[in-house]
Amino acid sequence: MKRREIFSNLLSVPPVFVRLDGRGFHRVAEEWGLMRPFDDRFARAMARVSEQLITSSGLSPDLAFTFSDEINLYFSHVPYSGRVEKIDSITASYAASALTIEMSSPFPVAFDARIIQVSPHYALQYLIDRQAEAWRNHSNSYCYQTLVGEGKDSHEAAQLLKGLSSSELHEMMFSRGLNLAKTPAWQRRGIFVYKTAKEIEGFNPVEKKMVKTIRTSVKCISEPPVFSSPEGRLFLSGLIREL
Repeated sequence: MKRREIFSNLLSVPPVFVRLDGRGFHRVAEEWGLMRPFDDRFARAMARVSEQLITSSGLSPDLAFTFSDEINLYFSHVPYSGRVEKIDSITASYAASALTIEMSSPFPVAFDARIIQVSPHYALQYLIDRQAEAWRNHSNSYCYQTLVGEGKDSHEAAQLLKGLSSSELHEMMFSRGLNLAKTPAWQRRGIFVYKTAKEIEGFNPVEKKMVKTIRTSVKCISEPPVFSSPEGRLFLSGLIREL
């Protein structure tokens, strides 16, 4: 029977990203009555799910970057001996269960998952690319929702936006009184969740002396730096280390 599990021996080698994408979340958004183009409650729920994936899932990724219905998890060490099927299925099912609970949803939701093989160097570029996608998603979402609000149907709105550059989208909204660069940072840059380590000193009653220990916590920032900037690259480089 075991030999019929055709992908059970497919392994990944760290470091890797696991990218989770919501399945059918356009319908889900309607069912949940989410605000358009962005819903603060949903964004906070996705951030909490990202935190739980780091702290409570047993997977222990180093960090998470989330925007829209997407969560990216970085692993400098992979769980389950790198078994692709197991990593994909557990990350997707845990995220779906956690989000269903966070949103008090009367129906279950689903994520798909894929593994992206990276090097520590390419991991920086991967996050830069995903944050750039967050900006594109942000601009398109505002423009699409604006056109729908002006009376266009979904097909017409999509056709009008097709092929427009980022600057053209920005100008479209600016002409309507909204500067996209002034919208909340989490909408433009995503939300970043990562582990932090702090050395603390305390008295050990057994050894009867002061000892130093490392305490790990998780930090969530809704105003991350622009990853492609010098500040952003320095920030990420401090988190993504050579193996």
